[in-house]
Amino acid sequence: MKDVYALHSIVNDAQFPFDPAAYSCFKFGDGAVAEAFGTALATGFIATYGDRLSENEQLVVLPSPYTTIPTASYYMTTAFVKMLNRYLCMKGYSPAETAKIHRYKTYSIDYGALDMESRKALIINDRYHLDKDFLAGKTLIFTDDIRITGSHELIIRNLLKKFGLSNDAYYLYYAQLQNQDIHPNIENKLNYYSVHSLQSLEAVIGSPSFCFNTRVVKYILNAPFAEYEKLLMKQTHAFLQELADCCIGNNYHQMEEYRNNANFLFDHLQKIIPSWQSICKKEKEPILSYQNSLLA
Repeated sequence: MKDVYALHSIVNDAQFPFDPAAYSCFKFGDGAVAEAFGTALATGFIATYGDRLSENEQLVVLPSPYTTIPTASYYMTTAFVKMLNRYLCMKGYSPAETAKIHRYKTYSIDYGALDMESRKALIINDRYHLDKDFLAGKTLIFTDDIRITGSHELIIRNLLKKFGLSNDAYYLYYAQLQNQDIHPNIENKLNYYSVHSLQSLEAVIGSPSFCFNTRVVKYILNAPFAEYEKLLMKQTHAFLQELADCCIGNNYHQMEEYRNNANFLFDHLQKIIPSWQSICKKEKEPILSYQNSLLA
């Protein structure tokens, strides 16, 4: 058994069954929206499949693959698991476990703007890993925020085959594109519906519920320098350090598109926080400072 469930269906590119402005904020780190989405997804899943769950069945929830920085759907999944486990507890069942699909490749291209073939071509060389022994014999729940072409789902299905896992599985989405006449770049329209500049991003990152994710980190690092510097100068030391650590964790400072802005951030942190030390050094070759990198 491998069932696909989506809380919402997209059949019109001008009208959506959910708030597109909230969805855009969610994609850029609004933790409050992520919690609302995850709670709603769990409620819908339980209403549809709750009676099929068994006290002898161990569930494992796996959010969409990521390297070090979580995706927006990771935070949605955290809320989903809380709601699901409350239901399981009330039924006297064991709580769901969680696991990670490890991803070893990242890219700067905006996935949401691509068509189906371009998406497949982009992710075909990605490398993933699952803990086969931990997952064996358990019912798997894969979660993601949106299903447009099914490319990532196909990757996961093939990954299960590669590791010899024939587990029962659910593929859950907050929303799914049902009208195939709509171009896959509808995802990009939703992603940038309300957040389309660093200025519009400020309200999201200024929220108490803000959480760093891959999209927001790449968006900030890829911004024009003048706008990027202006944004950084308004942020707290804690924000800047977390941004830098995210950059290091996904190796973005070594990517051409992000290198100059990353180096400026590292240089700035060393000036304002004497105890902060950049560990972003290539083996036997220190990373260029921002000023020097412009001359390189």
